[in-house]
Amino acid sequence: DVQLQASGGGLVQAGESLRLSCAASGFTFDDYAIGWFRQAPGKEREGVSCISKYDSITDYIDSVKGRFTISSDDAKNTVYLQMNSLKPEDTGVYFCAAAWPPLIGYASKWHEEQSYDYWGQGTQVTVSS
Repeated sequence: DVQLQASGGGLVQAGESLRLSCAASGFTFDDYAIGWFRQAPGKEREGVSCISKYDSITDYIDSVKGRFTISSDDAKNTVYLQMNSLKPEDTGVYFCAAAWPPLIGYASKWHEEQSYDYWGQGTQVTVSS
């Protein structure tokens, strides 16, 4: 079965860092596009970052560029989201999602929830001021 498990969230102060992990089973990341989403209290879920070996791309929402870095470890079949210089507005539940097969035009649609086929349950990130 295809499974995604997000982990690594926690409670931190503004300016600190966290590294989130998305561990996959039942497939390899080389064949999928992976997206990170977050949902803040009272707000809609939004795309944060993505990585696709298939399309050879990484991308980020503007508000996290320069602070967040997405990467993959093929041996561990895991995707990471390194989050530095965290701000209170980064608070939310973070989800990882996988898309297979990748959509034509995925590079321009990675931030849309409907682009993905599988979802993890999420991990809570709370940033205090």
